[in-house]
Amino acid sequence: MNTNAFSLRHIGPRQADQDQMLQTIGVDSLDQLIYETLPDGIRLQKPLNLEAPMSEHEYLTHIHELSNKNKLFKSYIGLGYHPTILPAVIQRNILENPGWYTAYTPYQAEIAQGRLEALLNFQTMVTDLTGMEIANASLLDESTAAAEAMSLLFAVRSRDQKKNKVNKFFVSDAILPQTLALLESRSNPIGIELVVGEEASFNFGSDFFGAILQYPGKDGAITDIKSFIENANAADIKVAVAADILSLVKLEAPGKFGADVVVGTTQRFGIPMGYGGPHAAYFATKEAYKRDLPGRIIGVTKDMNGNRALRMALQTREQHIKRDKATSNICTAQVLLAVMAGMYAVYHGPKGLEFIASTVHNNASALSEGLKTLGFEQLNNNFFDTLKVEADAEKVKAIAEAKEINFFYPDANTVTISINETTSVSDLNAILSIFAEVAQKETIVIETVAEVNNINTELQRTSEFLTTEVFNTHHSETELMRYIKMLERKDLSLNHSMISLGSCTMKLNAASEMLPLSWANWGSIHPFVPVEQAEGYQTVLKALEDQLTEITGFAATSLQPNSGAQGEYAGLMVIKAYHESRGDHHRNICLIPSSAHGTNPASAVMAGMKVVVTKSTAEGNIDVEDLREKAELHKDNLSCLMVTYPSTHGVYESAIKEITKIIHDNGGQVYMDGANMNAQVGLTNPGNIGADVCHLNLHKTFAIPHGGGGPGVGPICVAKQLVPFLPGNPVIKTGGEQAIKAISAAPFGSSLVCLISYGYIKMLGAQGLLDATRTAILNANYIKTRLQGHFDTLYSGECGRAAHEMIVDCRPFKANGIEVTDIAKRLMDYGFHAPTVSFPVAGTLMIEPTESESKQEMDRFCDALISIRQEIDNADKDDTNNVLKNAPHTLDMLTASNWDFPYSREAAAYPLEYVKDNKFWPSVRRVDDAFGDRNLICTCAPIEDYIEA
Repeated sequence: MNTNAFSLRHIGPRQADQDQMLQTIGVDSLDQLIYETLPDGIRLQKPLNLEAPMSEHEYLTHIHELSNKNKLFKSYIGLGYHPTILPAVIQRNILENPGWYTAYTPYQAEIAQGRLEALLNFQTMVTDLTGMEIANASLLDESTAAAEAMSLLFAVRSRDQKKNKVNKFFVSDAILPQTLALLESRSNPIGIELVVGEEASFNFGSDFFGAILQYPGKDGAITDIKSFIENANAADIKVAVAADILSLVKLEAPGKFGADVVVGTTQRFGIPMGYGGPHAAYFATKEAYKRDLPGRIIGVTKDMNGNRALRMALQTREQHIKRDKATSNICTAQVLLAVMAGMYAVYHGPKGLEFIASTVHNNASALSEGLKTLGFEQLNNNFFDTLKVEADAEKVKAIAEAKEINFFYPDANTVTISINETTSVSDLNAILSIFAEVAQKETIVIETVAEVNNINTELQRTSEFLTTEVFNTHHSETELMRYIKMLERKDLSLNHSMISLGSCTMKLNAASEMLPLSWANWGSIHPFVPVEQAEGYQTVLKALEDQLTEITGFAATSLQPNSGAQGEYAGLMVIKAYHESRGDHHRNICLIPSSAHGTNPASAVMAGMKVVVTKSTAEGNIDVEDLREKAELHKDNLSCLMVTYPSTHGVYESAIKEITKIIHDNGGQVYMDGANMNAQVGLTNPGNIGADVCHLNLHKTFAIPHGGGGPGVGPICVAKQLVPFLPGNPVIKTGGEQAIKAISAAPFGSSLVCLISYGYIKMLGAQGLLDATRTAILNANYIKTRLQGHFDTLYSGECGRAAHEMIVDCRPFKANGIEVTDIAKRLMDYGFHAPTVSFPVAGTLMIEPTESESKQEMDRFCDALISIRQEIDNADKDDTNNVLKNAPHTLDMLTASNWDFPYSREAAAYPLEYVKDNKFWPSVRRVDDAFGDRNLICTCAPIEDYIEA
C-alpha cells in the first residue's frame, strides 16, 4: 500500500473489498457499475484540471508555509470582530475533538443529549445577558441575524400595520457597515423600505413598523437606547438591538428596556477571528414571537419514563415542512461554535466574565486618558471598549502599520480603537507611542490601570446573569474537562460508527484537514485587515475558488455564503441581478420540483420570487412535460428553475439536459442545488449539465465537519454571464463589477473552515476526487443490493441503480404497527444513528453511506437493518409492548431490578454479537416531543419547576 496516498486513507473499502462488493451487486467492474448508473450524455470527456495530489505530510508542510505569509499584527479594528483567548481546555476537548466536531444535527435526540445540553447552556447564556425570554441555538453571523430580526418584525406587524401596508424600517447610522449591507440585501426583495439616520432625530412616525440600533455603536459610542425604545413602544414600533455580548456584562440588558429582539455574535467568547468566521450569532426575542423565531430552538421535555430530556423544539417550523410559507430559509446553526462560546461562559462563570469585561473597559478608559494627555480628542463620552479619536488617519496608519498594529479609519480625520481581552498594559503603551509620534511629543507610560466607569449610570447593568448551577460549578480545568467528557459520552458521532444520512454526506473529516484550524496564524486574522496582511489566506481562498470553479465547470466562485441555504439565496439574487441588468425586472417566476428540499421555495420567496411547483413522475423524476408546460406558460416572466442533481430521490435523471434547455429556451436561468455533488465530482458537473449557478455544501461534499449542526459553508459557482454579479462587501472589495450587496457579514464568509476543503481537494487531486465519487456510488449500490428482499427501494435509475443514496420504503410495516420512527430508534440499540427519516418521502429512510465507510462497517449496518426487519415481522399491531416500540433501551432500563418486557434484556441491548464489542448507550428513553412543544422551556431551569404533579 502506498502510505503517502491520502485517497487510500479517505476511501473506506480496500481493493479486495471492492471486488467482493461488485460481485454482490452483480457487475464485473466498477466501470460497468458507473456506466449503468450515470447517463452517458452528461459524462465529462476529460479529467479535472487540478494539481497532482499531495501526501498528508506534504500538505501540512505546505499549509504551514502559507500560514507564515499571514502577518499577525495586533488588531484593534473592532466592527464586530475581536482577538480572543480560547481556553486550551475548550480547544483540546471540543474544537479538536471528533466526538464533538463530527456529530450531526440533533434530530435523534436520544443520542444527542450532550450537544443539546451544551446548546441549552448557550441559549440560557444569551437570554440572561440580553434580558429576553427566548433564544435560539445560534445563527450564522451577526449581520444575517440582524436581517432575520428585520424579517421577524415585518412578519409580526400589527393587523392595522399590515392592512395599511406599513413597510418602513429605521436603521441607526451607528450600525455596523456589514450589517447595513445585509439589511439592504434582504429588505428590497420582500418589500421593506430602509431609512437610515441618526437615532436622536428619528420622528417615530406611524409609517414605520420597526427599527434596529447598535449597542454600542460602530464607533464605540453608547447611545440612550432606553429612551429610544420607550418612544418606539409608545408609537407601536418594534425595536431590534444588535448588542456586543461582552459589553452586556457591563451594560443593562436591552430586554429590560423593552426591546423586541436582541441579536449579535458570540465571537468574543473565545472564538478565533479566523478571517471572518465561522462564529455563532445569537438571536433572542419575546416568547410571543416564538413561532416566528428563525432557526433551531433547544427545549426541555421528558422521556417515556418521565425523566428530563432535551430535543429540538418546534420542529414543524423547519423549512422542509413550511416551504414557501416559511419565515426564513435558515435550516442550520453554528453549533460547534455555539457549544464553544457557551462553554466559555461555563468555564469563566459570571464573576469571570465580569473580570474580563471590566479589564477591557478599564484598559479602554486608561487609553482614553492617555490619549487626552497627549492632546488628542476622544469623542466618545460613554463607551465600553472602543474609542473614537480625532487624528490624521493617514499619519496614524503609516506609523501604526510600521509597528504591526491595525486600527480602523472611518475617514481622513478619525481613528477608532477597539480594546479586547488580549490587550495588556504594554499593548496600551505601544498604542500611546504611536500617537505620541504623530503628535511629535514624548510618549507617556501607563504603569497600572485603575477601576473606572465610562458608562452612563442609566445604562449600567444591575440585573443578575448566569445564576444557574452550570455557570457556577466548572471553573477549574479538571472540572470543565470532565463536564465536557460527560456530555461527549452522551452523543453518537462519526468516531463511534457510520452516520448514513441521505442528503447530508457524513464522510470522513480527516485529521490532517482539521489540524490547521488551531494554528494562530490562521485563527488570529481580522477579516478587515488590509489584504496584503492576509497573503496566506488570499492564496488559499483564491486557489479554493479556482478548484471549485474547475470542479463545477463554471467561470467563477464566491466563497461568501456561509451556509447552504445562504448559498441558495445568493445564487437566486445573482440570477435576479442578471435579469434586471437586461431590463427584465418582471422575471420573477421560480419553478421548483415538488421533490425539492424545502429551503428552495423559502429561499425563492426571500429573493422576491413567486414559486410555481412542478410535478414529479411515479419514478420520482421531474415530470418533463409538466415542466415544459409551466415554463412556456410563464415564459415572459420566467426567472429560473431550482433543481437538485442527482435528484432528491437519489437518481441521475437522464432528461436533465432537456430540462435545462427548456428553461433557457423560455428565458430563464437554471439554479442547481449542490446538495448531491458527492455523486458528480469528476464524473459530471453542473456546467456540463446546463446549469447557470450552483451552491456547494462544503460541509457535505468537501469534508467540512457538521459540528453537531454547523458550521456550514455554501459558496456559489456561476457561469460566465453571472460573474459580474457575485456578492460584494462594504469594507473589503470582493465580487464582480456589478456586485450584489453582501450575503454574509465577512468578505469571504467562514474563511477558517475553508482551509479544510482546500486541503481535501489538494490531497485527493483529480483522480482521488473521481475515485471518491465512484466509491460513493459503489457503497450505495452495495447497501441497496444487500437490503434487497428485506426492504424495498423506492426509486432507481433506468438500469436499476442508485446514485450515491437511496430511499428505503418503511410504509408497509404499518401493517405490523411499526412506524419509520420505531426503526430509527431501534437502530440506536445496534449502535447506529438513523438515516434521514421521512425526507423527501414520508415513512421512508434515505441512506447515504459516503465513500469513507468500509465494507465491514456497511455490513454491520446492513446486518442491523436486516435484524430489525426480522423484529418487524414478529411485531403485532395490537401489542405495542415490543422491542421496536420500546426502543431505544437505556442502561438504566437494562440494570433495573424489574424487567417487565416480553423479550430478554440481551435482545434489547445486544441484538447482534458485534454490538457487545462497542456498545453505545442512549442516555434517555424515547423523548416526548409533543409534551415539550406544549410546555416550551428553552433555558437551564430544572424540569421539576414546570411539570405539573
